[in-house]
Amino acid sequence: MLRLLFLWFPRPTDDDTLDYLQLGHNLLHHGIYGVGSGNDISASLFRLPGYPLILAAFEQLFARSWPRAWINSVLIVQVCADVTGGLLLAAFARRYLSDRAAEITLALAMLCPFTAAYSGIALTECLSVFAVALGIYAAGRALAAEKAGERDTAALVWAGCASALAMLLRPDGALLCIALAAGIFSYSVRYRVSALGWRRAIRHGLGIASIYCFVALLPLAPWTLRNWAQFHVFEPLAPRSINDPGDPVNDGVHRWLLTWTAEFVNTANVCWNLGSDPIDLADLPPRVYDSPQQREETLRLIADYNRTKNISPELDSRFAALAAERVRAHPLRYYLVLPLLRATDMMLRPRTEAFYLDVFWWRWSEHPGQTAWAVLLGLINLGYVAIAAWAFLRGRVPLGWMLGGYLLLRCALLGTVEHPEPRYTLECFPVFMVAAAAALDGSTKRAVSHPTRLEPQIA
Repeated sequence: MLRLLFLWFPRPTDDDTLDYLQLGHNLLHHGIYGVGSGNDISASLFRLPGYPLILAAFEQLFARSWPRAWINSVLIVQVCADVTGGLLLAAFARRYLSDRAAEITLALAMLCPFTAAYSGIALTECLSVFAVALGIYAAGRALAAEKAGERDTAALVWAGCASALAMLLRPDGALLCIALAAGIFSYSVRYRVSALGWRRAIRHGLGIASIYCFVALLPLAPWTLRNWAQFHVFEPLAPRSINDPGDPVNDGVHRWLLTWTAEFVNTANVCWNLGSDPIDLADLPPRVYDSPQQREETLRLIADYNRTKNISPELDSRFAALAAERVRAHPLRYYLVLPLLRATDMMLRPRTEAFYLDVFWWRWSEHPGQTAWAVLLGLINLGYVAIAAWAFLRGRVPLGWMLGGYLLLRCALLGTVEHPEPRYTLECFPVFMVAAAAALDGSTKRAVSHPTRLEPQIA
């Protein structure tokens, strides 16, 4: 009901949606995976093919009979995927915790406004969250079998499929592959060492981890071969700069942004404007410069950019020189403090971007209603994060090293992003839900290898 409510009141649109739609449309109608229209379509690799392929398939199936609203069929499938992901997490919690923990997990998953909202937006986030939930469930089932002295090959295949889906949707999906591979190997060795000895246990762990990795990486092969044949580059995922080979890359500007960006406001008012709109000096926080000389140089750079709204190679090199000066002066701030602030902001900021709320949500005098809603959303978000963190600290999370390792890998990567957005942490919520249920339930039980009562419904 919550997700259908979000479909009835559409979510904000996003420029990324238009990119995915264009890639899928051009592939379907012109046989070219690229951007542009008409006779001006150029091949591209700046977006992974998973979501455009899904959009192309649904356009082929529904666009003729539902020409103006076929995208709704995609959103309905996303709603089903989000609900199914909650059932998978509940099955995992029932296996490793208790029936009550499964009920709590299911409630946290079904009533989460953040994952529910993105099921009504044509972006990769919803299916990425589902991939994480499927990966957790399947890896947990495989490791439960290992603990019982058996092998569940089907579960390993499903875990590999989940990781493949995650990587075909977003490049950061590789973090799920790494975390599950490490968890499957280490936990299987731990479970088998007493019966097999260290050497045989390690060989056994490598064997089942290899099955998982083969399934996870195989679907990337066609994409990798296509990129090599088309662009002569080895690119199994997507370039960090979201530029195609040969396109100009503004590395200097990106590094300059990394010397001061720390919150979503910087992304909305500065990062998204670069290359198309002028930069308002009032949107730059005081931490942009450390001295009067840096302030003068920064103002000159912004003024030169605003005249053309274009970043030339000469201007980019000047930004790079300023960034290098700032990094040399404050390396700890650049390499540690700012990444921590970015990850914290993305994790805890009210997710205003999916609810038509002002980015300056705290300005009560301008929009008291929006501020109240933002505070409520922020408290809900904080509840998920805080309770999950407490469960990890108390050691109550099942397969805690694997799930916690995924969170740490994701936070470490997000700390290096110069344009922080809260939606980048949405894939953490499946782990939060299981961990919070473990904290609220407080009971644990031995993992079992036989199916739980919830699994026939999932199958």
